[in-house]
Amino acid sequence: MQWKLAYAHHEQACGKTLCTVRDIERAGFDILPASVPGCLEKALMQAGKIDDLYFSTNTLQAQKLEDVHVWYYTRIKIENKNQYLRFAGIDTFSDIYVNGKLVKSTDNMFLPYDVDADWSIGENEVVVHIKPAMLEARRFTPPAVSFAQKYNYPSLYIRKAAHMFGWDIMPRIVSAGLWKEVTLCRRKPDSIEQVYLVTHALQKREDGTDRAFACCFIHTELSGVYAQEYQVRVEGVCGESRFAVEQKLWHTAAKLFFEVPDCKLWWPKNAGEPNLYDVTVTLLRNGTVCDTYTFAYGFRTVQLERTQSTDSSGSGEFCFRVNGKKIFILGTNWVPVDALHCNDQQRLPKALALLDDIGCNMVRCWGGNVYESDEFFDYCDRHGILVWQDFAMGCAVYPNEAKFAQRLEEEAVCQIKRLRNHPSLALWAGDNECDLALSWGGIKQDPNRNSLTRKVLRRCVELHDYARPYLPSSPFVSEAVYSGEGIMPEEHLWGPRDYFKGPYYRDTFCHFASETGYHGFPSPRSLHSFLQNPEKIFREDGVPTDEYLVHAASMELDPKAPYAYRIKLAYDQVVTLFGKAETDFADFVRQSQVSQAEAKKYFIEKFRIGKWKRTGIIWWNLLDGWPQVSDAVVDYDYVRKLAYHYIKRSQQPVCLMFDEPENGKIRLMAVNDLPESKQLSYTVRRFSDDTAVLSGQCTVAADTAAEIGSLAIGEQEKEFYYIQWTMDAEHYRNHYFTNIIDIDYEAYMRALEKFGMDEFEGF
Repeated sequence: MQWKLAYAHHEQACGKTLCTVRDIERAGFDILPASVPGCLEKALMQAGKIDDLYFSTNTLQAQKLEDVHVWYYTRIKIENKNQYLRFAGIDTFSDIYVNGKLVKSTDNMFLPYDVDADWSIGENEVVVHIKPAMLEARRFTPPAVSFAQKYNYPSLYIRKAAHMFGWDIMPRIVSAGLWKEVTLCRRKPDSIEQVYLVTHALQKREDGTDRAFACCFIHTELSGVYAQEYQVRVEGVCGESRFAVEQKLWHTAAKLFFEVPDCKLWWPKNAGEPNLYDVTVTLLRNGTVCDTYTFAYGFRTVQLERTQSTDSSGSGEFCFRVNGKKIFILGTNWVPVDALHCNDQQRLPKALALLDDIGCNMVRCWGGNVYESDEFFDYCDRHGILVWQDFAMGCAVYPNEAKFAQRLEEEAVCQIKRLRNHPSLALWAGDNECDLALSWGGIKQDPNRNSLTRKVLRRCVELHDYARPYLPSSPFVSEAVYSGEGIMPEEHLWGPRDYFKGPYYRDTFCHFASETGYHGFPSPRSLHSFLQNPEKIFREDGVPTDEYLVHAASMELDPKAPYAYRIKLAYDQVVTLFGKAETDFADFVRQSQVSQAEAKKYFIEKFRIGKWKRTGIIWWNLLDGWPQVSDAVVDYDYVRKLAYHYIKRSQQPVCLMFDEPENGKIRLMAVNDLPESKQLSYTVRRFSDDTAVLSGQCTVAADTAAEIGSLAIGEQEKEFYYIQWTMDAEHYRNHYFTNIIDIDYEAYMRALEKFGMDEFEGF
């Protein structure tokens, strides 16, 4: 399809109904070539109508587009009246016209829309009028109890990615467009409409193999009067393992129960192989094939064991089990891969490769984002990466009323049905931090009375994906926590973001951290690509420059704006670690990257050393979705910060690491996340005198963290220790720095250089 795009500000477009190509082309509005997937902002940049929104302070220009109407239009050839158009994603409010007639209106970015029309055989006109989301938002009046971040009140009713109105990690670009593909499809008289394959139970057989007990729910559309004329067949193959089951239909819906006697189970990374069956579901009428549906499926069970609360002694739980086995989680939060979601698919391959390479066995899809594509979940299926999926709500008190609940339910059911066959999908979570939001802004209401997450979304999961766990919110404020009877077993550890080994991080107890992060400047090369003057971070009055405010990401140039603090915070973190910030720009950026790298290394290793009292950490975050100074460990241009390399080492399945000092000693810990024990030999070298201070051999039991040695240190010692070990004829390494505060920058850099850990990119 060859699309064009016309656009006009509201004052010009107000009162005009343009429903044909002729109407649009005679209106006198600017007309541009349009790519689909695409959006207004991308089309304007490509045509040179606006400056690059990712450069300098240009993103502020996007706010002047918030009243713009957009018309996408094309002509398509129809050969059969059973054809229909599938719009995979429209952002957001639109009217769709076919040959001048209104055939559908849309109001949800997260839903696909199928457009049927009284097609003419031959050429047909399609016009999509996308209305300004900010003006459409005025049609909704949220109740007084509602709450959102300063820039995000329109998102309370609009089903559009919340970050697009502005976030502390994303710019304000309230985009409009056909952000996903549009395809011409054909309806079949007999078709498979739904398939849900679920593993009910697993059984270990006497010969050590696994038996799976499974069920396949199928819903069909049938043209015949008698359902008994139809049969459904479900068959799958994974290597030498096969299964097949066939059943006559008595209705448009059926369930087929079957066993897989020698089943190859799907396991997450480090726990086993992510075995996938190629599954084919076939609908037949009197033995003749009518329709087929194919997908990859992994037989596995998943549970979330959690208590309502915990305490500092660890009398609680928050732990994932796959196939009955506890899985220690090493994960990252997944934020938008691009501020303009029409770019998502082209950025996805590199992003996913980084996710696998850094050693994550879980990724949390954050609630301020869009729901990721099938390609994303396919990749996670193949690579054994569990997915924690938030529903699309974040950091707000949404309208707890029927008309909003109905829209949310429609969206949730659609996404559940789309994603539920993926073995990587481990958890549905109601939202991001909305339980906490009920204590913000002076509201102080019990989150357990929120029917959106306690009733509506829970019911959606129980009805349509009953075998998968559901968490009402992240973090979840249970009745016990709300009444003060305990603390949350799963938390978001942000706190003051001062010294990363300060009391907040050192003394906070939770079993599972689903968010925690620390700032790091991107490389000088990357900074020069999106800032005019990157070496000038602050004005003479100590306020960050406009460029740095915008890329922090502030929606306005007021130094007291909500997110304007972030550059000063990143700078202060450097001063805390090194005592002073270097005046040379490249050295300062290195300091910032060291600060971030050491912080995230500490967070991860603290949780791993505490295995199984602690059960996982999902740090914030892997990749920037636009150029900025942030907690991400890979910048928008895919340049890896130092933290990427530190994290990759800290997340090795078998890793040696030092615990924090106690009674003048530091314990050398061996952590093994593999399902089998490992033998290794190790050496610890001290940088200052190049002396081997600890060495030995040991066997590390499967799925454990154990002390294998200890080292006496001075009370004020500041020393870089290099840890090496050999296992299965391969060499591995890590490091530890004692009393890592107010340290000497040059000495630290010499240690990195000596041990080949000066892995700075883009300098």
